[in-house]
Amino acid sequence: MLTQQPLDAVEWMFPRLPRSAGRARIRFLRLAFEWEVPVDSAETALILLSELVTNACRHARSPRDRMIGVRVLLPTSSLLRIEVSDANPELPTLRHATPDDESGRGLELVAALASSWGALPRGQGYIGKTVWFELALPSPVCSASDNLIP
Repeated sequence: MLTQQPLDAVEWMFPRLPRSAGRARIRFLRLAFEWEVPVDSAETALILLSELVTNACRHARSPRDRMIGVRVLLPTSSLLRIEVSDANPELPTLRHATPDDESGRGLELVAALASSWGALPRGQGYIGKTVWFELALPSPVCSASDNLIP
């Protein structure tokens, strides 16, 4: 859980539709470029973001009109955090897919590529859960506030 004010944070809302994963990727790519996130880290984050948004679209058993929230944060200049929230309170569990399974490897991928990850119920007054991951960045990035002219 984030315990300090982030250097920068951006939030988006998407409908619970298959195309939302692609739209989240496009927005993230623009933001990663603006924040000067190293390419390798941005590519990894892109894969993991896509996985979490896809999971929220496919597996969140909630009314179709419920939105998916995506929050991208720079808690520090060397850490990227992405959170995906949906209206389903059921927390995801890591499972190990067999070679014959056609799906079920998404959270294994998140666990393997992220510096850390987790899931928690949303705060009081909200329904559902938030699934998040963090990536340690190899070099400090530039937040939007760094680009302001004094």
